[in-house]
Amino acid sequence: MTTSGIITNIQRCSTEDGPGIRTTVFFKGCPMTCTWCHNIETIDPNSSVVWYAVKCIGDQGCVRACPEGALEMTPDGLRIDREKCVVCGTCEDACPTGAVKVMGKVWYSHDLVQELLRDKVFFETSNGGVTLSGGEATYQAKFAIETAKGLQKEGVHVALDTCGYCSEKVLREFLQHVDMVLYDLKVMDPIKHKEYTGVPLEKILTNARIIAESKKPVWIRTPIIPEHTDAEENIRTIARFIIENIPNAERYDLLAFNRMCIDKYALFDLEYPLKDYDLMAEETMDHLAQVARDEGLSNVVWSGMTKNSKTAERMDDQEVKTCG
Repeated sequence: MTTSGIITNIQRCSTEDGPGIRTTVFFKGCPMTCTWCHNIETIDPNSSVVWYAVKCIGDQGCVRACPEGALEMTPDGLRIDREKCVVCGTCEDACPTGAVKVMGKVWYSHDLVQELLRDKVFFETSNGGVTLSGGEATYQAKFAIETAKGLQKEGVHVALDTCGYCSEKVLREFLQHVDMVLYDLKVMDPIKHKEYTGVPLEKILTNARIIAESKKPVWIRTPIIPEHTDAEENIRTIARFIIENIPNAERYDLLAFNRMCIDKYALFDLEYPLKDYDLMAEETMDHLAQVARDEGLSNVVWSGMTKNSKTAERMDDQEVKTCG
């Protein structure tokens, strides 16, 4: 059996999305609209056309090829009339440099499994595997589950990276076909959670308990976003919830905020809402990790750029040119 779905990217040699060397698949579509979202291209479940200015040589083959007349080259760059655009891909085929791209390609689960198996030697030598991410993999449940089944038949370790906002039925079916779960707990205040993510908190906490019942290995992850999720009490409450409800949680990851997604937003004629927020301080990340440890969690780690980091300073200076 093979089903089809839409993915935006296959990211190889990932070391942050589960154990070992992994290939991460980004599925399109997400029920959340997090204020700080770094993968804006994955929220809409439908494909869309984007234009990379740095790759464009002004050939205008895309403009001439578009059967809908949805493209126009202006002094400010390529203008995409998204009401006219039917995302047929003709413009991408006509572009000699890859400046015009369809974001979100249709794959069949069998073909996707075969593509991912190209990396099997790296999985075997590093105890890695494939991580189903997004967007939200549960949003395309049938497609993602068929992909997971195909990978497991080939002996590949499969991780589900999920925000937790899905039906109990879908989650329970997923848990039968994945080896571990990466689970987001972002904000424990119900009012703030709804404000920041667009969805209620209760379902996410309920699903966390269902994952605990499965006894699958779990990594809990919290993005540390300034003035949103970085309060001590938020981290303390999450730590307590993990201790009381998720005994199979193997580690707790704190993921430091960055602004590397600014150019992604520009691709969709949007402005990143948190573009003026500063990076987290290294001392702050250390402190929040210690707050979680003080509640009784033993394996707490944090990752990401901080404003104390020389690498972060270099990246921050260049991010408008390089991100996206």
